[in-house]
Amino acid sequence: AQEKDVGPFRADLLCKSTLDGSWVLVENQLASTDHTHLGQLLTYAAGLEAVTIVWIAAAFTEEHRAALDWLNEITDERFRFFGLEVELWRIGASATAPKFSVISKPNDWSATVQAAARDATRLTEHQRLQLEFWTEYRAYMAQHSDIQCSKPGPQNWMSHPIVRSGIQLSSVISAWSSQTATWDPEIRVELVTYDTHSKAYFALLEAQKSEIERELGRELTWHNPDNARQCRIYTRRSLDFTDRDRWQECFAWLRTNLEDFHRVFSPHVKQLDPSNAKRPVAEAGDTRA
Repeated sequence: AQEKDVGPFRADLLCKSTLDGSWVLVENQLASTDHTHLGQLLTYAAGLEAVTIVWIAAAFTEEHRAALDWLNEITDERFRFFGLEVELWRIGASATAPKFSVISKPNDWSATVQAAARDATRLTEHQRLQLEFWTEYRAYMAQHSDIQCSKPGPQNWMSHPIVRSGIQLSSVISAWSSQTATWDPEIRVELVTYDTHSKAYFALLEAQKSEIERELGRELTWHNPDNARQCRIYTRRSLDFTDRDRWQECFAWLRTNLEDFHRVFSPHVKQLDPSNAKRPVAEAGDTRA
C-alpha cells in the first residue's frame, strides 16, 4: 500500500484486494464529507483505474451517502464503492482505537464474499490456479484495456461481449494443445458462436475469411464441428500458463489479440443476418476445449 500521485493530486492509499487482486483506493477525511473530496475520489478512481473505492470520514451527509449508493447502482460489477464512518473508542484505561461503521456498500457484497470464501475450499489445485489466473487477468485488463471481462471462475476461459448476443470473445488457457493434440499448455483468443444461429453466423463469417484474416494480419483456425452447435475462430500460442512467472506475458498476449479480434470482428458481427446463411442450424452441446 502506498500514496499515489494523480496529476496534481495525491491519493491517500492505493493497495490490492486479497480477494481478487484488483486495485483498492482509500481516501481519508478527518471531518464530515464534502463535495471536494467526492470529486477528488472520482478523479483518483478514473486516473488510477481503481475498481474498489473506499471513502473514510468522521461523518457522512445524507447526500454523499446517497451519491455512493447511486454509484454502486449505475456501475457494473467491476466497480465497488464503500463509505465508512470512523470513531475513536476507548474501553477503560486502554488506548483509543478506531471503530468503523459501514455507511454504503454494493448491494450484494456480503453474499459475494461469503460465496467466494465457501467456493474456494471446494476447488482442486488446478481450479484454484485457474481462478487466480483469471482474477489477476481481469485486474490487468481493467487497468490496460476497455474490453469487458466476465466474472473470474475456476475454468479454462473468460468471456468478453462483442456487439450481439449469441456470439462472444473468449480468452482461453488450455493444458491441451489444439495444434499438436498433446498435453502441451497453450493460450488462445477465440470468437465463439453458440446459440441457435451459431452455424449460420459461422458460415457468414467464414465467407469473409480472406478479408478478416487480411485485416488481422494473420491466419486463423476456423473450427466448425459437425456434432456440436458451438463454433470457434481462434488464434493460439504455446505458452505455459501454469508458470506464474509468465503470467504477465500471457496477459499481454491475450490482451493484444483480444483487442485485435474486437476491432476487426465487431463490424462483421454487427452486420450478420442469419437468414442469409446457406447452412442449416445444428443442435448439440457446448464443446469448448
